[in-house]
Amino acid sequence: MNGKAALLLVNPKSRRGEESLPQVRELLSRAGINYVELLPESNETPSEAIKARAGKIDMVIVGGGDGSLNAAAEGLLDTGLSLGVLPLGTANDFARTIGLPTDLAAAIDIVAKGNTTLIDLGQANGHPFFNVASIGFSADLAMSLTEKAKKRWGKLGYGIVAARLLASSRLFSATLEHDGRVEGLHTLQMAVGNGRFYGGGMAVKADATATDGLLDFYSLEVDHWWRLLALLPSLRAGTQGEWDDVRTFSTKDLTIRTKRPRPVNLDGELKTKTPVRFTVLEKAVSVFIP
Repeated sequence: MNGKAALLLVNPKSRRGEESLPQVRELLSRAGINYVELLPESNETPSEAIKARAGKIDMVIVGGGDGSLNAAAEGLLDTGLSLGVLPLGTANDFARTIGLPTDLAAAIDIVAKGNTTLIDLGQANGHPFFNVASIGFSADLAMSLTEKAKKRWGKLGYGIVAARLLASSRLFSATLEHDGRVEGLHTLQMAVGNGRFYGGGMAVKADATATDGLLDFYSLEVDHWWRLLALLPSLRAGTQGEWDDVRTFSTKDLTIRTKRPRPVNLDGELKTKTPVRFTVLEKAVSVFIP
């Protein structure tokens, strides 16, 4: 590859970020990809860094998990630069959605080959997200999972904290407005997906893609947490809509209101609160894919 350089943004706090950096640099050089990095003392956010260097780079390579991608979303939307993804996070759900290998050399090879596609992004109160937004149980889980726990325990950490939380979780009420309808519900969790996977391999919907121009909604309206144990295989397969106590639909525009403001989890980051309006930005970001 010649011409301009890639801006390399590897999140040192991601599960494999810091330890993988020397290997990333070596593989990029071997693939003939010129790159620039932020200085260690830089306090710019990923999106600020992308915007500031837009004229000098022709792509952005993000190494980390879904939260790292989320931090770059504003900058990518603003500049129209293509995104290369190196799956170095705990769950790497977006990488799974677009079919990326977890092997670093293979992921860099995909960037070097230069094949891109335009993907949709979701928006929640104007905040972009790649994968899934959730309100309820998952947002509480994101609040409880520290960076340290994620790094040390990986997916097991999700499981331990989730089991504790689940035992104390209660249903809450919400109102949905979409497609000319208003619906009231009592739920343990609601999720709004742009991609397919979230939470370390759960699926919002079996056939969801990040290119279908739709947001996929589900709500877990179960009366006992142990019902979720029976639901787990369906949640992993994305077939939870077949259950009576799970509400599902697809839409382009959805507003959710709750009695008191509840945090909204976007790609594992708590970015906004209810009331929240979800919309889809179609063909918003160019991503390198196999």
